[in-house]
Amino acid sequence: MARVGHLIRRKQREIERITRILRCFFDPLQVQAPKPARIKRIFLIGPYARRSWYEDKRTIDFSDYEFWIVVNHPLFKEACCWRRAREIICSELGDRCAVDLEIYSRADIRIAKAERDSFILDRIEAGITLYRASRDAPLAPADREEARP
Repeated sequence: MARVGHLIRRKQREIERITRILRCFFDPLQVQAPKPARIKRIFLIGPYARRSWYEDKRTIDFSDYEFWIVVNHPLFKEACCWRRAREIICSELGDRCAVDLEIYSRADIRIAKAERDSFILDRIEAGITLYRASRDAPLAPADREEARP
């Protein structure tokens, strides 16, 4: 994960693992939508993207991972589509780190651009793109098996 090469190896592996889990366990079959589901982008936002993360083993205080996910239809933002991915992330990472997921549709991003919503646009600009559907290859069956708990 060259995109997060500024982090220590353990953090790089955790971010890569979370990204794979999100891609593998996104479950769009939980909702009926007029188009096939796609994750368009996954961003790493917050202290790990800004290079201001911290981890204090003495006080067990650490930065949260913040992932923003953009999907191609608003229905795929529903919590039921992400339940399995959240469960697996929680079971695998436990109390080693907290993971926050924010799900946006492409329409949300278009509206933010039209309204010049600095909260969303600044974070996307400062974030690190971990996955982009137009650039990155789909997960191979072997990668999907590797992501299975």
